[in-house]
Amino acid sequence: MSIPNSDMSQNGNIRLVDSLCSVAEIEEIDFSKLLDRPSLLNMERKRSFDERSLSELSVALSPRHSSRNADNSFRIFDHPEYVFSPSRRSLIGTPRSLTGFEPHPMVAEAWETLRRSLVFFRGQPVGTIAATDTSEEKLNYDQVFVRDFVPSGLAFLMNGEPEIVKNFILKTLRLQSWEKKIDRFQLGEGVMPASFKVLHDPVRNSETLIADFGESAIGRVAPVDSGFWWIILLRAYTKSTGDSSLAELPECQKGMRLILSLCLSEGFDTFPTLLCADGCCMIDRRMGVYGYPIEIQALFFMALRCALLLLKHDDEGKEFVERIVKRLHALSYHMRSYFWLDFKQLNDIYRYKTEEYSHTAVNKFNVIPDSLPEWVFDFMPTRGGYFIGNISPARMDFRWFCLGNCIAILSSLATPEQSMAIMDLIESRWEELAGEMPLKVCYPAIESHEWRIVTGCDPKNTRWSYHNGGSWPVLLWLLTAACIKTGRPQIARRAIELAESRLLKDNWPEYYDGKLGRYIGKQARKFQTWSVAGYLVAKMLLEDPSHLGMIALEEDKQMKPAMKRSNSWTC
Repeated sequence: MSIPNSDMSQNGNIRLVDSLCSVAEIEEIDFSKLLDRPSLLNMERKRSFDERSLSELSVALSPRHSSRNADNSFRIFDHPEYVFSPSRRSLIGTPRSLTGFEPHPMVAEAWETLRRSLVFFRGQPVGTIAATDTSEEKLNYDQVFVRDFVPSGLAFLMNGEPEIVKNFILKTLRLQSWEKKIDRFQLGEGVMPASFKVLHDPVRNSETLIADFGESAIGRVAPVDSGFWWIILLRAYTKSTGDSSLAELPECQKGMRLILSLCLSEGFDTFPTLLCADGCCMIDRRMGVYGYPIEIQALFFMALRCALLLLKHDDEGKEFVERIVKRLHALSYHMRSYFWLDFKQLNDIYRYKTEEYSHTAVNKFNVIPDSLPEWVFDFMPTRGGYFIGNISPARMDFRWFCLGNCIAILSSLATPEQSMAIMDLIESRWEELAGEMPLKVCYPAIESHEWRIVTGCDPKNTRWSYHNGGSWPVLLWLLTAACIKTGRPQIARRAIELAESRLLKDNWPEYYDGKLGRYIGKQARKFQTWSVAGYLVAKMLLEDPSHLGMIALEEDKQMKPAMKRSNSWTC
């Protein structure tokens, strides 16, 4: 398979351009302004759509405050949020930056590995395969996973190569329209595939796309996160390129509405969070994350906020915008109030009374204090906090999950104070959460009898391995973005330096095992694409923090604030 290299110089490096700043200068940046700063054009801008309060949307929906298309629908992309800012090539991969910043020698190797993973369909790049490791059985690692492609897509966007992202968005959108059946049951129309592959027919000299919606996955669980990642990536593409025409396509608008219809449908739930099966996200095996996992809730929140920016305000879009606004208010209130844990809240739960009845109950979920795990009392620092893994009647999962907490920061689900507290916790518990290879997908590992009950004796998720406390290099990009948004780039730099000491030498493993992440995972694939892409995105974010704008959202000032700790579980 040939890989076009028109974006490469003759010596195989990315073309040299001027840079915004060096890593050493990052601490001097006003981070609060990054999300609103264009990538290249230095111009005055009005208040961005990202920063508008949800309460203003009712005004924005009125004809007096919106321009119209020829078909009488409202245009949201006339807003300065979508003023075109040409992407510039990153210095990552060049021999030397004009600022004097010397790129790490493994960066060029990373780009070469990433480009080797490209998948082509009828001559066009449409994604990257999960891993290019030829030493192991392929299984489904030769497929393009929606969640896995996100860091790859961000890397190409940051490097000024948006076409592959556009192709990926359109191809997965076509797959969404397929009829989806598992056994005799038909899945919802809006479900996005977990993955797809290109099937080559040498006899007919043709290519077809084959999608997996969960019918081939372990446990046969549909991917709840795929649709959210798709919306988030569409917003990143629009923000990076200034090209609103892709999101305005009727097919893209319909695709978003179908995804939202699945999530916003009314049912028996008394909570605004999404009820999910185990194995429906990055943790795609049985790991006790059924119920209301933080990863899904944070992605749901971010996808809803991105959809507000992308939906056209025609008759169909307006209805969804109104439903999104209501859900966001309820979701932010619920998550900030009930999922949030800090030292004082932990002490309050420890002293809970049980079997309370009526609307005045403080212990709303009837959590039994004796069910609190011993480790959480030592893990919780005096300063710091985090969103716990799950909460439902009489059950709180106190485990730390990296992806959900980082997305909470990037989407502004976490308040500024909560965001800083999460970073304080990461710094305080660096040995536990980063160790010798960042970062733990969750902490701590479950073991012994609990492991047998929760995982069903899963041989892949043994303690401190894979999803059960394993260390995943892909999480570097999420940590780096969260660090920049909170003004703590030194934490990201420390994590990246740790990764650089091993990743290339170890051939870009999927994950590492052990309490400190010292050992290459026992079943980890080498040349794992999102390990490569996660590293590149982290490096490019540190090099040019204005890239943060495509993957982060400002806080909405009108969102319901978390309740005070003293009465945090009262109405």
